[in-house]
Amino acid sequence: MLTLFFVPLMFLASGNVTSVGLLFALYILSGFGMAGIGMGVMHDAIHGSYSKNKQLNTLLGYSFNLIGANATVWKIQHNVLHHTYTNIDDADDDLNAPFFLRFSPHAKHYWAHQFQHIYIWFFYGISTISWITSKDFVRLKRYKDMGFLNQKGEYQRALASMIAWKLLYYAYAIVLPMIFLPFSWWLILLAFISMHFVTGLLVSIVFQVAHIMPDNEFPLPDQEGQMNDNWYGHQFATTTNFSPNSKVLFWCIGGLNYQVEHHVLPDVCHVHYKELTSIVKETAQEYGMPYHVKPSFYQAIKDHTKMLRQLGQKQELSLV
Repeated sequence: MLTLFFVPLMFLASGNVTSVGLLFALYILSGFGMAGIGMGVMHDAIHGSYSKNKQLNTLLGYSFNLIGANATVWKIQHNVLHHTYTNIDDADDDLNAPFFLRFSPHAKHYWAHQFQHIYIWFFYGISTISWITSKDFVRLKRYKDMGFLNQKGEYQRALASMIAWKLLYYAYAIVLPMIFLPFSWWLILLAFISMHFVTGLLVSIVFQVAHIMPDNEFPLPDQEGQMNDNWYGHQFATTTNFSPNSKVLFWCIGGLNYQVEHHVLPDVCHVHYKELTSIVKETAQEYGMPYHVKPSFYQAIKDHTKMLRQLGQKQELSLV
């Protein structure tokens, strides 16, 4: 995946591309590598499950910085907030979205939401553009205000590091091609955006179909701030697997089609998920907990679209 991401960019930076078609093809190819790094490399590494060696996990976690995002922000957003408070409104940061998107039945409804199942695919596509430009900075500040990064100078170091990594990414991903390629800057920028559109669409769909589904629950805490279910029961109730028999998809997306196994065992490397499936499923059945699974990626996307359409309606769903 690292090769799939970097080699096309190296070829673009060499200045040897003279065809517009090849320009776009190389950027899009790099986009698939970027998505692969996000799902199959950095995801395990930042969870600490890529290797038993902590230093190696930290090193490979920086692969997220190499594709323009930020490992520090992701660790808080994903490891802490998403995995601890899955599908809980105002706590799971994956549910937080601009006003024109509604991912929870408890979120405020707007008129435009009735069309979100149509236009959401565009916003999924540009999601990583948001990451590399503004979202990481906004979230870093918000997490500081929430009490994270509270050691002396920690926020300042994280901010300086983020700026440095992003400048490095911009340099080799777009500035060098603009300098050496015989194309207008806007054409190269458009090709760069097409790379991110591929990445954003793939990554968003894979992560969102695991949780924004008709069968999943969106529980809320009681007046004392306590959840009715235990943590494991909560993960089973809010997570869905898909396409469990596809070896190709399993490899391409870093085992994230086994989201149930990942959520109940987040510190286990994804290469073991398939072998763990029968144990996890039997345990869920033994304790009367749900085990959601869709037979194919197509069916998962179809049901995700159905859920987005339901969330677009004004009435609140009875998913508590």
